Amino acid sequence: MIETNVATNFETSEAGGRRVIALWSAPRSRSTAFLRMMMERDDIVTLHEPFSHLSDFGSTEVGDRRIETEKDLIEAIREFSPGRRVFFKDTTDFHYPGVLADQHFLKEVQHTFIIRKPAEVIASHFALNPDVTVDEIGFGRLYELFETVRAATGTVPVVVDSDGLLDRPAETVEAYCARVGLTFLPDTLNWSNGTREEWLKAAKWHKDAGESAGFERAARQYEFTVDNHPPLAELHRQQVSYYEELLRHRLPVRATAAGSPTD
Repeated sequence: MIETNVATNFETSEAGGRRVIALWSAPRSRSTAFLRMMMERDDIVTLHEPFSHLSDFGSTEVGDRRIETEKDLIEAIREFSPGRRVFFKDTTDFHYPGVLADQHFLKEVQHTFIIRKPAEVIASHFALNPDVTVDEIGFGRLYELFETVRAATGTVPVVVDSDGLLDRPAETVEAYCARVGLTFLPDTLNWSNGTREEWLKAAKWHKDAGESAGFERAARQYEFTVDNHPPLAELHRQQVSYYEELLRHRLPVRATAAGSPTD
């Protein structure tokens, strides 16, 4: 009976996709901008980084519930907002053994991924956290989760290339929506800038997203990069292969209006 109830709580929506959609990323990979777009939709409810907040601060909130264990968090997401689709995004600067071990969560949630070039991720992360470790860069953990989902479901999860998202936002989001069973809503590609309440616990990490009003490629100059800082070059050496494997599975998008391929 318990097994049946768990599966039912993650049942497919009327639109044909899973009721709960997850977007996983290494930190600094534009996942907050993607979440901000999802906040523009009326047909879903969103959660911001529930697993990393639990790991970082010792507790998190889902609706009016205070959560202090990974097991309870998974259960809270199961039960959150019945009858509506749920979208949450999270980052792999932390390790989530409860997620990796929960076969129902792996199979019944629509796990998706977004990636960014590691050289950019590392420079951006180091500028905010000079003590960053190789595991906190997050690509190794992201790839582990990707492979665990693939093994559990027997299918290749959706991987969004964030460079493609910036270059072709409408086409990329349309392709993503088609894969997860959402109606593509072009109006959600733009939003009002400003910091969201959900971001205040870690406000410095979401400053760029708060200043954005759409998927925009902002020029950034960093004092330390993988090209001029040997420790960062070593982080890149250890993480880039995971990114390259994920990039092989990036979401294909349709041809442009001019008829040329987009990937």
